[in-house]
Amino acid sequence: MLSDDLTANKLAALAHPARLAVIRLLVRAGPAGLPAGKLGEQLHIAANALTFHLQKLAHAGLITSQRQGQFIVYAAVFPDLLELTNNLVGACCADSTEKCGPACPSSGREAGDIGLADNTDNPATKGKGVQNE
Repeated sequence: MLSDDLTANKLAALAHPARLAVIRLLVRAGPAGLPAGKLGEQLHIAANALTFHLQKLAHAGLITSQRQGQFIVYAAVFPDLLELTNNLVGACCADSTEKCGPACPSSGREAGDIGLADNTDNPATKGKGVQNE
């Protein structure tokens, strides 16, 4: 489980509309990622501003970059993003008899039962072996 300091650092890196847009595009692109130029085109962000935002996300460990020929391709770090999500909502409603809705990660669990070995109820961590604590 991520420490509170690490969680705060990752969330701080996401605390800008441009960086949220970058993450959304990279998540949609899947593990292959997208070249920096394509990100800039789709987001209508100048290259220098995009570089700044990409560096913030990379420093937080939320994206990686890899040179492919003349291009730099950026990709989301899915395990870290999923762990961040699980850290925030993985224990959602765990101590309550009421659930917040049909998408509640703890739907189907009893109150207080947050130690599932496979988190099969949580789509963000399904099959990842991540435990909620």
